[in-house]
Amino acid sequence: MNKLLLLVNQWLANITRRLHNNFYLYLSALLTIFVLLDASLFHVGENMRDRAFDMMVKNRIIVPKPDPDIVIIDINEASLSAMAGEYGRWPWPRQVLGEFLENIEAQQPKAVVFDILFSDPDVYNPDSDAYFNEVITGTENTFFPMLRLAPESDHLSKITPDMIPGVNYGGTDNDSTTKPKQPIAIVLPYFEAALNSKHLGTHNIYPDKDGIVREYRLWHDENGWILPSLPLAVGNYLQMNNPSLPQNMLINWRGKPFTYQYATFSDVYTDMASKVKKRPADEFKNKIVIIGSTAPSLFDLKATAMAKAHPGVEILATAIDNVKHNDYLKVWRGTLPYVLMSLTLIWLTALAFFRNVDRDRLTTVFSSSQITLLALSYTAINLTNTYLDFTGPIAWAVMYFSIAKIYALANERAMQRILAGDVESGKKGSNILLMPIIMESQFPFSDSMLKKLRHKIEQQLQQPATIAFIKGTQSGIWGLFTDMIVISWAYAHDNHIETAKVQQDASLLGTQLNLLMQDSGMPDDVVVRYTQHIGALNTEKPMASQWRGLFAQAIIKLDILERDQ
Repeated sequence: MNKLLLLVNQWLANITRRLHNNFYLYLSALLTIFVLLDASLFHVGENMRDRAFDMMVKNRIIVPKPDPDIVIIDINEASLSAMAGEYGRWPWPRQVLGEFLENIEAQQPKAVVFDILFSDPDVYNPDSDAYFNEVITGTENTFFPMLRLAPESDHLSKITPDMIPGVNYGGTDNDSTTKPKQPIAIVLPYFEAALNSKHLGTHNIYPDKDGIVREYRLWHDENGWILPSLPLAVGNYLQMNNPSLPQNMLINWRGKPFTYQYATFSDVYTDMASKVKKRPADEFKNKIVIIGSTAPSLFDLKATAMAKAHPGVEILATAIDNVKHNDYLKVWRGTLPYVLMSLTLIWLTALAFFRNVDRDRLTTVFSSSQITLLALSYTAINLTNTYLDFTGPIAWAVMYFSIAKIYALANERAMQRILAGDVESGKKGSNILLMPIIMESQFPFSDSMLKKLRHKIEQQLQQPATIAFIKGTQSGIWGLFTDMIVISWAYAHDNHIETAKVQQDASLLGTQLNLLMQDSGMPDDVVVRYTQHIGALNTEKPMASQWRGLFAQAIIKLDILERDQ
């Protein structure tokens, strides 16, 4: 086992001597390739971004309030149960909805938005359908959904965009008559009055790849023809939306489900038919009334950043709210921002490692910077309508920092243990070359100076060695020492080639010491004295006493040289 550890230590030491600090540049180049591959193929960083967004938006301290003028008429489980005795199971006869719409319109709402797709006739109640169609004809502010089906089914459809009332051509070619009209698979309202109203909009909700709804598609571009969504159609009608709205709007949630003003359908409908009214006669005046369902049995529940089961009708309400107030969340998204931010953080960290920035200081600065970026992102999403996406880039920077830190620590430990490993591996009579270096100055040496000098010496050395510091500021008898660096090499006593390499390594270091001191930021008045002392160690004798003896002999030799000068 000791031999295996020795081999690992020697391998790490050899890697360090060969690569020096170039390892950090090679690592950053490798991660650059990974970032580019992820941005184009794997999208791991995109998934991290989405998860971070969910966590931040779900745990905001400052949450925008839902618009009090948006009211949801809820066909919930209580309504389904209350209405079942007279009208049966869902769907109810359209006469029920016709009467409801007629009474709501009498209160003069701003808009009535159905989140119910009327795709087929009620073959058992044609009179009921006729009545509903007649009521729709008498309204000017009622909106109906249409459902855009998968494009793979377009070839089966006979409907082209120009056949849909209210759909306009928005392509670059102003003459839409010359533009080929491709069929689209879409489900339109059955009622003629709904089509003629031109108040149509898609109510498709598209989750992200992980099944979570974060965006709302405000329009579909069908070969230049623009199919608006219900929120966009309502916004256009009430002239309350911004013309620069994005196609896919990042939803600015108003909170968890059921934060909007709700009214149970059966309660409102019963009160409308009652002679003695219990509800306000102007309850829905100047309101945007959305009629939809939160009943689980009707399967209109979606997973969102706020909840695993978010009613589709409330997602629609939130989208209308965002369009009305133009406060949807804005984010610098896309491949280019992700790549630029990631590479910037990686290469800045690489530069710090390459230039031997003090490790403790680097760790503090790096940790603080990452926490600051996350705090900035969280603060922005609380105080503004902007989401600063740093998650993916931070993850890459942390990965780089972790690998680089492990590499640096592992090699430091390898260099510290290689001497003991050489001796304990069974080399009887191993030689040790000790090189004590005394540094004297009127100014104290900071830890960062000493650490930087250590890295400079490590880069200079060609043979495995350990480097230790003794500071003159220590207490007790050690305070008699001035600041000192002790470098030691271990090598086989019978290997003349290795002996020559070690002695050459030490001699070359001696000639470069003053230059290394200057590069490390040492004071200009620093005086350096050093010597070289060679001794032998034997594994059959106690190691500690032998090392103490060698160290004492080296210090005495240094003092003798000083007296002789």
